[in-house]
Amino acid sequence: FQNTTINMLHGKNYIGNSLSSEGKVTFKTFNPQLNKNNECSFTEATTEELNNAVNLAQSAFLKYNKIHSLQKSLFLETIVEQLLLIENEIVGVYCNETGLPEARAKGELGRTVGQLKTFSALLKEGNWVNASIDTADPHRIPLPKPDLRKISIPLGPVVVFGASNFPLAYSTAGGDTASALAAGCSVIVKSHPMHAGTGELVSSAIIKAVKITGMPDGVFSNINSGGIQTGIDLVNNPLVKAVGFTGSLNAGRSLLNLANKRDEPIPVFAEMGSVNPVIILPEILKKDLNDLAINYAKSITLGSGQFCTNPGIIIGLKSAVFTQFVNSLSSNILDISPSCMLHPNILKNFEKNKNALITKNNVKVVAEFKASTKPNYPKQTLALVTGADFINDKNLEEEIFGPFSLFVECENMNQLKSVIKQINGQLTGTILATNNEMLMNKDLIDILKERVGRVIFNGVPTGVEVSPSMLHGGPYPASTDSRFTAVGIKSIDRWVRPLSYQDFPNELLPDSLKNNNPKNILRLVNGVYTKNKI
Repeated sequence: FQNTTINMLHGKNYIGNSLSSEGKVTFKTFNPQLNKNNECSFTEATTEELNNAVNLAQSAFLKYNKIHSLQKSLFLETIVEQLLLIENEIVGVYCNETGLPEARAKGELGRTVGQLKTFSALLKEGNWVNASIDTADPHRIPLPKPDLRKISIPLGPVVVFGASNFPLAYSTAGGDTASALAAGCSVIVKSHPMHAGTGELVSSAIIKAVKITGMPDGVFSNINSGGIQTGIDLVNNPLVKAVGFTGSLNAGRSLLNLANKRDEPIPVFAEMGSVNPVIILPEILKKDLNDLAINYAKSITLGSGQFCTNPGIIIGLKSAVFTQFVNSLSSNILDISPSCMLHPNILKNFEKNKNALITKNNVKVVAEFKASTKPNYPKQTLALVTGADFINDKNLEEEIFGPFSLFVECENMNQLKSVIKQINGQLTGTILATNNEMLMNKDLIDILKERVGRVIFNGVPTGVEVSPSMLHGGPYPASTDSRFTAVGIKSIDRWVRPLSYQDFPNELLPDSLKNNNPKNILRLVNGVYTKNKI
C-alpha cells in the first residue's frame, strides 16, 4: 500500500473547506509492520490556523443549526458516498499507519459508514429532539398556567480528538463526529498523529460532501498536530462548547481539568479505557471450561489487546477447577501468534506497565509468550494474584493496554465481592455462571452494576454493538460522565441542551413544537406521548 500513501496525501490541514500549511513543524506517521516512517510529512497547524478553524466553526454553526434536518441527513449520506468512493485508498493508508490487517480496516470502515447512516435515519425520523409541550390553562386557580414547550438544541462548535486504536470508527468521521453533526453542531477534529493520513483522506470525503450539499464552510475542519499544545489551545478557545475524546485516563483527565478551569467551563465527554472485570463461578467452569478458555484467549489477544473493552482482570474462587481454567487459558493463549501493535510507543508502554506489575513480589506469571517476535509485536502474558493481595494494592487494577490479563484468585465469595467493590468505574463487567449459580448469587449483579456501564452474562466484553440500547461508558474513570454513551443513537444527547419556550406565538416556534406537528414526530403533550396535532 506504500504507493497509495505517496500518491494520495498532501499533509495539509483542512481549515473549513480550504487546505492550509502555514506552519514550520512537520511530522510523519509510522508503519509498525515495516518498522519505519511513512513517506508523507504532515504540517502541524499554527495558532492562527487553529483560531481560523474555530472562528469558521462558530460562523458555520450559526447557519448549520438552522438547516432542515432532511438536508443534514443528506449531508451525512453524502459523506458515506464520498468515503466509499475512496475506500481502497483509505484501507491502504490505514494499514500503512496501524499495522492492522486489511480485514480489520474494512470492518472498521463499514462500522463508520453504518454509524453515519444510523444518524441520517435519526434525523429523518426526528423524535430525538425530545419535544415536550404543556399547554396553557389561563383559568387555573390561583395562578394561570403558561404555555411551555421544550426541545433539545445543539451546544455549538465541538472538538473531537481522534483515537489511536480506532482510526475510523472513533476518529475523523466516527461516532463523535457523526453524532455532533447530526445534533447540528460544527466539528473540529484534532487528528491523531499516529494515523494522520487516514484522517486526511476521511476529511477529504467530508469536505467534498460539505461542498456537494451546500453546507456552510467551516462546519468541519481537520487539524494536524504531533504534540499536545494544539489540543490544549482548542479546548481553551472560548468559542468551543464541548469536547469528545477516546484515549488514556491521563489525557482525558487533563482535558477535563482544562475545560473546568475555563471562564466558561464546558463538558468533556471522555471515554478513558477500562480493565473490564470478569467474574467466573465454579459451576460454569465444570461445564464449559475448555470453550471459555479458548474464547477468552482470543478475546485477550484480539487486535493485540488494543481495545478499551479488553478483559484485563479475571476473578474466580480458589478451587481445583479454577486452577484448571488458569492452566487451560494459559495454554490456549500461548498457541496464538502475536500480532502487530499500532506504534512502538504503545508497545513500549505495554512492556513498561506489564513489567511493573509482574515484578511485584505477590504476582505470579502463569503464561508468557517466549519465542522471538518481529519488531512491534508484543508477547501476550497472563499473571495471577490472590484476592487479599489485590485488595491491598490498588495499583494492581490499573489498565495494561495490550494482550495481558490478571487472574485474581479469591478465598471465598465474601472476598470476591470485596474485590469487585474495590475496583474503579469500568466500561463493562462480565459474569460467567450457570443460570442456577446466578440465581443463587444475584447480589453479584447489584454489586457489579454500581461499578460498570454494561453488565455481560456469559460472553466476552470485546465487541461493542452499535444500537440504541448499547451503553458505551461508565462510572469514572471509565468515562467523565456515566449518564451518556459514546456509541449508538443516544450519543447525540452529549451535544445538545434543553431549551424551553414560554407563551410563544405558534408561528415563531420551531417546527417540532408547533401545534400542527409538521414533522409528525412523537411528542410528550400534557404528559402523554402522541403525534396528534394540538
